Amino acid sequence: MTLIAVVDYDMGNLHSVCKGLEKAGATHKITDSPKELEKADAIVLPGVGAFDPAVQQLRSRGLEKPIKEAIASGKPFLGICLGMQVLFESSTEGTESGLGIIKGRVRRFRPEPGIAIPHMGWNQLELTQPKSHLWEYLPSLPWVYFVHSYFVEPQEPQVCAATITHGHQTVTAAIARDNLMAVQFHPEKSSNIGLQILSNFVSQVWTQVAA
Repeated sequence: MTLIAVVDYDMGNLHSVCKGLEKAGATHKITDSPKELEKADAIVLPGVGAFDPAVQQLRSRGLEKPIKEAIASGKPFLGICLGMQVLFESSTEGTESGLGIIKGRVRRFRPEPGIAIPHMGWNQLELTQPKSHLWEYLPSLPWVYFVHSYFVEPQEPQVCAATITHGHQTVTAAIARDNLMAVQFHPEKSSNIGLQILSNFVSQVWTQVAA
């Protein structure tokens, strides 16, 4: 049986993510056990909240090393919202160092007339890696749901898989590199488009397990 581990580190409601994975046909397990992450076929790291408490929780539970090892081993990995931001080296939101799996930092939207911060609601993705598995069966400019004040700024532009424009600011909305994928938006709140994205991830896990 293919099993996807959903990391529990007290940063956000896991229920909606798990429901989305269930609809996509996945068998999942909520866990904060390093051993369970090692045994799982894939890992999903969701998250809602602030950068510093998130990395503190991951480290206090001994999850930093198994997450890094899982990604390095080639295991499919999906970060969602804050679960993407903590993969980076640092954030202007706090002082803690991030996991540093992706080079770059997390920054806050600049205030400008006519835009809301946090950026909350639906926005269209510009797919910069249109052939990424995450985007299979999607329209060219898919609408997805966001709730965030901060965005990732990768040092290596080629890891960017999609962008959005909020006001006059165009920022990274998703990253993809080999087995590692992460999105700033909430696929579990993004209706049929979000379900298709989760289904694409689950299909990739099944393909890798069967190989």
